Amino acid sequence: MATDLDGTALRTDGTVSPRTVAAFAKVEASGAALVFVTGRPPRWMSGVADAVRHHGLAICANGALIYDLHTEEIVESHLISAEVLEEVVAQLRANVPELAFSVEYEGGFAHESDFPLGGWDRKLVGGLRVGMTTLTSQPCAKLLALHPHMDPDRLHATVDDLVGHLVTSTHSSGRSLIEMSAHGVTKATALAVLAERHEINPSQTVAFGDMPNDLPMLAWAGTSYAVANAHPKVLAAVDHVTAANNDDGVALVLEKLYR
Repeated sequence: MATDLDGTALRTDGTVSPRTVAAFAKVEASGAALVFVTGRPPRWMSGVADAVRHHGLAICANGALIYDLHTEEIVESHLISAEVLEEVVAQLRANVPELAFSVEYEGGFAHESDFPLGGWDRKLVGGLRVGMTTLTSQPCAKLLALHPHMDPDRLHATVDDLVGHLVTSTHSSGRSLIEMSAHGVTKATALAVLAERHEINPSQTVAFGDMPNDLPMLAWAGTSYAVANAHPKVLAAVDHVTAANNDDGVALVLEKLYR
């Protein structure tokens, strides 16, 4: 069983409800594999790790990082090279000059001075504020580009046209924020590798999601669910729709599947 976190298994305030925690326990008790597949970086995973008693693995940064919830350590990485990172930023800045950039490294977060921090990073006192030369000087798990007002779907299409041959882009937050991973790296590619290692076929996998960054994973899984609050593209792509994240939609399904 694989599930996205924010907007899907987690409530809008970022918490894991007691009902969802109990449903996750049912999955584990059955002997099935439970994998969290998220756009979150590992530095945002401590609360989730605590809620599930530090069991299992998480696929973080849209497939770029595999994170052990028991040890709270990154165990596998698929990074954007510094050379590609520099070229991507140069092409985007030349064509969409309003963009501001930030970067998720394996061990931290850095951003340009004019990059407005989201709620989680404001709570966590943000990251290192640096110039662009420093920002692109080392490999990273995820490059983020924020536009002050463009529609997220339109911005995603624009970014994909400009640099889709260099990186894989998506969006997940509802903001005009595009998330870029190494070329070909998605939630689905990381989940497929883990599944193969455990001799699990796609047909045996149930996956849950809510945003466009979940689409590759939902297409790969044998059975796919969207929560009712999902992006229209996700609602159109899945096999089933469950209740919204704030109504424990994932737990509702798991309680039926893992009695």
